[in-house]
Amino acid sequence: MTVYYRFGSRRGLLEAVFDDLAARGHIDQLPQVFAQPDPLRALSDYIDVFARFWTSGRVLTRRLQAMGEMDPELGEALRARQERRRHGLNVIVSRIGERRSLPVPHEDVVDVLFALTSFDTFDALAEKARGPKEVAALLRPLALAAVGGKDA
Repeated sequence: MTVYYRFGSRRGLLEAVFDDLAARGHIDQLPQVFAQPDPLRALSDYIDVFARFWTSGRVLTRRLQAMGEMDPELGEALRARQERRRHGLNVIVSRIGERRSLPVPHEDVVDVLFALTSFDTFDALAEKARGPKEVAALLRPLALAAVGGKDA
């Protein structure tokens, strides 16, 4: 009952866990990313923020995602959080599209970037003892190619 009193529901508890992970992973740096006037630089910075974020809670995130496959409520909560990442990418791609033509349709670019910035991609690349800087360095040129950009 203490958990329900404090968080109101199981979903409330999950949101509190996610918020704690976000705080520990410095996801609060995203406003600076979106304030970046150069959208290609913003994309690069977005990748850096998520590489650091995924590193900060890597073991717990891996476990939560596995549990989310078996638990519909947890799975839905995780998907809702991931849609925030997709929304952020949509904003950045829109800004890039205002300055240059995209190599493929907007939604396809967002889908590619969504996959590149996912925990699963980060986790697979970090398996070979790569830190967040090394993973971001691998992802950055792929993301820039997806938007038809040059070095940011």
